[in-house]
Amino acid sequence: MTSPGSAKRSPLKFFILLFALSVPFWLAGGMAEQELPLPFSLPAGALVLVCPMAAALILVYREEGSNGIKQQFSRCFDYGRIKSKVWYLPILFLMPLLMALEYTVMKLTGMPVPDPQFTFIALPAFFILFFVGGVGEEIGWTGYATDPLQARRTALEASIILGIIWAIWHAIPYIQGHNAPLWILGQCEAAVMLRVLIVWIYNNTGKSLFAAIAFHASVNLSELVLFPIYGSYYDPIIAFFLLAVTAAAVVILWGPKTLADYRYARSKA
Repeated sequence: MTSPGSAKRSPLKFFILLFALSVPFWLAGGMAEQELPLPFSLPAGALVLVCPMAAALILVYREEGSNGIKQQFSRCFDYGRIKSKVWYLPILFLMPLLMALEYTVMKLTGMPVPDPQFTFIALPAFFILFFVGGVGEEIGWTGYATDPLQARRTALEASIILGIIWAIWHAIPYIQGHNAPLWILGQCEAAVMLRVLIVWIYNNTGKSLFAAIAFHASVNLSELVLFPIYGSYYDPIIAFFLLAVTAAAVVILWGPKTLADYRYARSKA
């Protein structure tokens, strides 16, 4: 099952247009004399998150007209494609679990990390906020670019290509956020692993864009809210290793060709 009109789509055009649309946001972020009042002290360049959606919708309109745009937005809530509800476990809880493991590792190794400081009652509101942000990104990365890339390459290859470009695209806001070079490197490496997991979830939920967006929201919730204090103690180097192990297990168990054939593991036994 592929997304509507995916055969007409060009990932290369999407990448070029995405970076072209992102340049003004990056320049604005670089020239801002003071931080904008964005959540979690994000730099102005973080507003670039609307660009994947904008690039995808421009291309979809040219290729499929206004009906294509309507279909893209309707896919943001295509949870009906998730036939096996067990997939809500990794969608909602995989990343919080990995962040709990990271926190445990930091505690056991004596790193000065404080206790988590969040209220459960606020988590739904944060999740909705991050879901909206995930729509801005995943309409492009998953809704537009993933299927045509998978039509040409294996799911693993497609996810790694997407992950590398996704990481490069994020690098400038990371720099503008005054993060250390090692932090930026670790976060970019973690992004590649996360894209493997997003494609894995997407392929196993009937190509549900909603599933990809919800997982994206869960990632941001885990890193920026659940991890103390609002993500300020989050260590992307540790996160990368945990995500790499998880992604490797996914590839071994579900197979690199589709990331969706669990029988692959048993057939190779």
